[in-house]
Amino acid sequence: MNTEQLTKKFMEKYGDNKHSYRVFNAPGRVNLIGEHLDYNGGYVLPAALEFGTTLVIRERDDKQISFASTNMSYEVVGSIKDDFNSKSDQWTDYPVGVIKELEKIGKSLTKGYDLLYHGDIPNGAGLSSSASLEVVTAYALLSMEGHETDTVEIAKLSQKAENLFVGVNSGIMDQFAVANGRKDHAILLMCDTLEYELVPFQTGSYKIVIANTNKRRGLVDSKYNERRSECDQALEILQKEIPALQYLAQLSPDQFKTLQDSILNETVRRRAQHVVEENQRVLDSVNALKNGDLEAFGQYMNQSHDSLRYLYEVTGDELDAMVEEFQRESGTLGARMTGAGFGGCTVALVHEDEVDKVIKAVGGGYETRTGLKPDFYVCGVGHGVHEIKEEI
Repeated sequence: MNTEQLTKKFMEKYGDNKHSYRVFNAPGRVNLIGEHLDYNGGYVLPAALEFGTTLVIRERDDKQISFASTNMSYEVVGSIKDDFNSKSDQWTDYPVGVIKELEKIGKSLTKGYDLLYHGDIPNGAGLSSSASLEVVTAYALLSMEGHETDTVEIAKLSQKAENLFVGVNSGIMDQFAVANGRKDHAILLMCDTLEYELVPFQTGSYKIVIANTNKRRGLVDSKYNERRSECDQALEILQKEIPALQYLAQLSPDQFKTLQDSILNETVRRRAQHVVEENQRVLDSVNALKNGDLEAFGQYMNQSHDSLRYLYEVTGDELDAMVEEFQRESGTLGARMTGAGFGGCTVALVHEDEVDKVIKAVGGGYETRTGLKPDFYVCGVGHGVHEIKEEI
């Protein structure tokens, strides 16, 4: 749905008043490389996507706020002050959580608003539809209220909304990439300190192809906690050798080779090996991108998946099948799982001339092997959160 169609729906729903509407957009995101590093003090390399969440918003003449979406049937209108003090377990908890966080920093809403959202991000695909919803709400409301729109602060505020009001213990990467992405750039982000660098991601004749395995991700929470515990065990052991060590990812691969025998448990040792080597892969990938070497970047993607499969063991049959199907196609530079694992999505770089052929072959091969029908999304790297002015 384009902006013109969405604003038409807005007018049909809310009618006319003396105030002008404004339109804002926040993208989805994909992590290109650097998995399970955020809680281990390492780097990640996410990028904003070309599709996301669009919001049409307009001031009201009362202190009411109304939420509606073209994607969801649930709608609600209520008093800003009195009617949104507890969770509804509906999609509106995400924007309401943002409003609650704005109140905490002294930026309570002074006016009422009508809001209509439209999302192009498939729910549950692991492409951060929730972060996109939070960030576009924060950016739009700050803009409407005449406040500064610091995108780093918006990312932190949006994460707090998800953690504290919605009750999902997400890290900062999703909101940060959605808020701070730039077209044709990836973001080298240190999740612990929020230091970041925009890295040119010129894909040339290659497209990002995201494939949703449509495998339900039932193991994610339990295995996530298990992996964190194993990493904590490895860190505790290695701190006896290097007392100043705060995170596993602070070790170089050479340092880890020297110290690895002190980790007697083979499983724990493999978890730590993934973290150390994956962190180095992210840095090597950034150098490849800066040198315009997409082929090298594709190889790092393949190596990342192998590490997640054999060392960190968070892939599963469906993700492995999808990646293998991509890798056997000549038009693919590289492919890997993206996200927490055990289902969800893969990301691949595929030559634009072969995208249709590759998708057909991969989809058929994957369905034959798993019995599941995948979904594919072809896109480039888009802008972070912004106001759409030129299309109004």
